[in-house]
This record gives sequence, C-alpha cells and structure tokens, in this order.
Amino acid sequence: MSLFKIFDVSGSAMSAQSVRLNTTASNLANANSVSSSAGETYRARSPVFATAMRQAQAALDGKDGSYNRLGEAQGVQVLGIVESQKPLTVEYAPNHPMADANGYIYRSNVNTIEEMANMISASRSYQTNVQVADTAKNMVQRLLRLGQGS
Repeated sequence: MSLFKIFDVSGSAMSAQSVRLNTTASNLANANSVSSSAGETYRARSPVFATAMRQAQAALDGKDGSYNRLGEAQGVQVLGIVESQKPLTVEYAPNHPMADANGYIYRSNVNTIEEMANMISASRSYQTNVQVADTAKNMVQRLLRLGQGS
C-alpha cells in the first residue's frame, strides 16, 4: 500500500464521520418535535456506511488495468441516510394546539441518549482519523528529510 493511500482512507473516514455528526445534530435538534399526524412527524435518521468495495473489486478483477491488490486498504463511503422504523410516541393531549381531531399528538422517535452516544463516537472517530493523517504527514516529512542527506 502506498503511504499516500493513508490520506485517502483517513479523508474518506473523516468525511463519513462528518455526515454522521451532521445527522446526529439534526436528530437532536428535532428530538422534541411534535406533529398532528404520523406522516409529518420527524423520524430519527442515520447514515449507512460501506467500504469502497466497487473500486477494490475492480482492482482485484484487474478491470481497472492494475494488478491484484489483495488486502489493500479501502476507504469509507456513505451509501445513504435511512429513517428509523421505531414507532413514534403517540400522546393524548386534546388541549395541545397540534392535536389531531381525536386529540392525539405525535412525538419524534429520537432517543437523545443514543444520539449523544453516537455524537461522542463519531467525534472520537473523526479525531482518530485526524491523528492518523497527521502521523502520516509527519512520516512523509521525515522521509523527505532523509533524502536531503543532512
């Protein structure tokens, strides 16, 4: 694996964790939202990650003009954002301004404790990848100093 591939891998991981942090922030911002129908109520969202296997498989098959690089590190890609299928909280509140004709309001299915744990995990993963990129940068700089013959 090329030393410069490390920057691609850690960069894709930082990008993925940034999406995760933004999704978590959106969930937390809408945790207490209320609606008068189940269809309009905010549902928790989460990103779906995958390794960038399409490029890896093409390389393994030799379709991209390269040789087989079994075991080479691959980056992360965000396949999409999915909504949680957990049930919404239905509450009987006939005096609430958002109540439907039957007196019910619908609350978001966001679990703030889970979201805070996701935020901490994503933040630490992002920080770890920054450290990986910084360490790789320092290694490249030291390698270049070796070539100077000092």
